[in-house]
Amino acid sequence: MHLDVVELRRFYTSTQLGQLAQRAIREQLRDLWPNVKGQSVVGFGYAAPFLRPFMADATRTLCLMPSQQGVCAWPGEGPNLSALVEETLWPLPGGFADRLIVAHGLETCERPAALLDEIWRVLAPGGRVVFIVPNRTSMWARREGTPFSVGRPYSYRQLEDAISAQRFTPVRHAAALYHPPSHRRFWIRSAPTIERLGQRLDARRLAGLVMLEAEKLVYITPQSGSRVSARDPIRVLTGLGAPAPKPAGRSSD
Repeated sequence: MHLDVVELRRFYTSTQLGQLAQRAIREQLRDLWPNVKGQSVVGFGYAAPFLRPFMADATRTLCLMPSQQGVCAWPGEGPNLSALVEETLWPLPGGFADRLIVAHGLETCERPAALLDEIWRVLAPGGRVVFIVPNRTSMWARREGTPFSVGRPYSYRQLEDAISAQRFTPVRHAAALYHPPSHRRFWIRSAPTIERLGQRLDARRLAGLVMLEAEKLVYITPQSGSRVSARDPIRVLTGLGAPAPKPAGRSSD
């Protein structure tokens, strides 16, 4: 099940709870990726609220929204950088993205393995992706009224197993939304303090969101025929010299 893009946009722009969630997720993403200068950053699902901090430094910033969800123009100012795409077929060349954010995308996808294949194709060798999904054990996944109660929630182990089977290797974990998913004034006022306390205690099991950074693995086939993973395939060629010249006086066939 997919939420409509209008509902997602309303939550993040028109509710205090959505604005708090946006701020908390942005802070965690900035901690994971403090420098994206010269890189291409792509978002999939409804990642628009989390892409803005990277726009100033990134060479390119794009937001892809699945057809089942719908699309809205983004950002509000300047040229449009969002596009409506098929969920598992993106109009981008292989190796296009250096960094990729998946939010409100994996948990609602009917074919998660196919989506992960497409993410792998679009990422550059050694590229990084952050998956942001509801925490299976949290209040946010069980409480209706927020986008995080829709779709299939994950635990860290379930998410790691899902991506590892599709040629990704987990790199780092993060979490966000330790405060209750309530629109009441008391909880809204207390949310920043609770969020800081949750981050300080690293109580990830209590967080509303599971955030997992993963790296694209590229496989090479050595002469033995066994498969070996290489994080930077360019280094495989290091040290190779130029082809040896042909012996003098011998003509080619």
